[in-house]
Parts: sequence; structure tokens; C-alpha cells
Amino acid sequence: MERLPAPGCSTISFRHLPLPAALAVVADCGFAEIDLGALPGVCDHVPYDLTDAAVRIVAGQVRASGLAVRSVNGDVGDLNRPLAPAEAADRAAHLRRLLDLAAACGARALVLPCGASSHEPVTSLEADLDLVADQLGRAAALAASRGLELWCEAPHLYRLCHTVDLAGQLADRLDPAVGLVLDTSHIVASGGDPAAFAHRFAGRIAHVHLRDATPGQINLSIGNGDVDFAATFAALRATGYRGHSSLELETRDVTDEERPAAAVKAAAYLAAL
Repeated sequence: MERLPAPGCSTISFRHLPLPAALAVVADCGFAEIDLGALPGVCDHVPYDLTDAAVRIVAGQVRASGLAVRSVNGDVGDLNRPLAPAEAADRAAHLRRLLDLAAACGARALVLPCGASSHEPVTSLEADLDLVADQLGRAAALAASRGLELWCEAPHLYRLCHTVDLAGQLADRLDPAVGLVLDTSHIVASGGDPAAFAHRFAGRIAHVHLRDATPGQINLSIGNGDVDFAATFAALRATGYRGHSSLELETRDVTDEERPAAAVKAAAYLAAL
């Protein structure tokens, strides 16, 4: 059976380092491709208060690394929160700059979350899901006008769509142009099965994030949790997935000094699957 491409590495895996140093470590570990972390409170490799000058600086640092970029993993605020006109204008400007960054880095897509960092709806669950889907659809149209794709990471343990069922309710509302990111850790931590997710959303999965997890805990190194990576890859292949995957080792069970070795070990293990 055809093998999936070797995993890339998210810069989030080395979020403790400044971006140029993180990129150098990723390259030294033997990776050829990255996801660029741009998540406030998680990874400051891309400033959240993004200016046109910051876009040029970050894109220049990424290009200088020689690494290919699969996606920019970003955030433009709580997609399930209704906005005043001035807030909507600020969000639109931030989205434009993230897309500028993705284009300047040669990325294929921008990734956005599945709602605010809270399980509680702002208005009601139905209204919030409608609003998230609407905002993602608008972002996807803007991305397409730039030759880019828009992907959504759902489920996410800490956000509105924190279970596979809620991710499904969102997917039912989404423009088919919006791809889904299968994150093994968030699925397992919320009680789901990544292999079953691959089958349920066959044809809609655009990218895969790889990290281990146990119920309620997403911050584990590959091999230290309950994720069945072999079954996940088998399901992805069986459903026709031919996309890429990326290690997102935002882990808390290794020291910062141990992270490069842990990333190399994880990549070797996963590539063999």
C-alpha cells in the first residue's frame, strides 16, 4: 500500500526558542517541512499583533531556513463571538496579514481554530456553530482568492468544538472548501478514536497533527499515551488520504533540552508506520 509522506514538524514543538533558532533545530533534526506556529499563548514565533513589517520579517526568516511550509497555524480571535464593526475590521486586517504571511512563506494553507477557548457558547450552541462556520467560510473564500486553502482544527480539547460530535456538527455546517485537521491528541483526549475520525470524515481531512494523549491530557510525547498511530495511518491510507502530517510536540513530559532527540525519535517511529 502507498506510504504517506514522512512527517514534518510544527515550530510549536520548539516554542521555547526564538523562531530562527527553532527553524535551525527543525532542520538539524532532519525535517524538510514545517507548520508555522502563530497561536497566541501557545507559540510567539509570529506576533499576534501582526503588522505588515512583522509579516516581512517572519517570512524572511522562514525563507532563509530553506524549509518548506505546509501551513500557518493561526488565530484571529473567538470565531463564535459576535463583533462590533470596529472589531470586525480588526479581525479582517489580522486575517489578511496571516494570509499575506502564508503566501510569502509558500504555505499551502492557513489553519484556524473551531471557536473560542471555552466550552461555553457565547449565544447558544446552535448560533455559535453557525457563526463559526460562517466566519470560516468567509476566510476560506478570501484564502482561495490568494491561491491558498483554509483548514480548521476540530475537535480541540479546549475550544468550543471540544469533542468529535461537536466537530461533526460544525463540519455539517462548513463550506466543503474548508478542510479539517485531524489532531490525534485532541481526538483521543476528548474520548475519540483518530482511526474512526479518519473514516467518518474521509475526503474532508486536509492535514494531520501528531502528538500523543490520554483522556483529558494532550501534552504527551509520541509513545507515552493512548494514540494508536498504526491504526490511524492505516485508516488514513484506506480512506484515500494522501496529504501530509506534522509533529506538534507541545509536550510537557520532556525537558526543553530533550526536545530535539524526542522529535527525531518520534519521526523515525512514525515514518516506519
